[in-house]
Amino acid sequence: MEPLTEHRQVAGPVVYGYLRLARASATRQAALAASLAEYCRQHELLLSGVFTERSTSQEVAFIGLLDVLALPDTYGVVLPSASHLGPKAIAAAREKQIEAAGARLLLIRSSRQHRSVGHRFSSPSSAARPRRRALDAET
Repeated sequence: MEPLTEHRQVAGPVVYGYLRLARASATRQAALAASLAEYCRQHELLLSGVFTERSTSQEVAFIGLLDVLALPDTYGVVLPSASHLGPKAIAAAREKQIEAAGARLLLIRSSRQHRSVGHRFSSPSSAARPRRRALDAET
């Protein structure tokens, strides 16, 4: 008899983490990276890497993130919260860039309007329709 699907080693959707930590301690950085890994483990996502921006004046890590989002098997980006995308004007532009790359934006801790869900899901065509509230079929 073949094992149940839950007992097979299968790779989940590939995601990448992104942290913006201009003034964070090494302990804080480690805790946030661990929270990304735990979120991915709970939601059966394959965390393939974490891009960390340590300067507010450079976007090297974000540009690297956009590069990997162009890879064919990339599902999305995981963030501790939307604030990791930067101030509102920058965050809005970055969210559009992520969506334009065809990736989903997954937030571990979302804004108050989405608090009951726990994370936000967006897709490239979300501008044309109301934003879906969660990965209902996967959670």
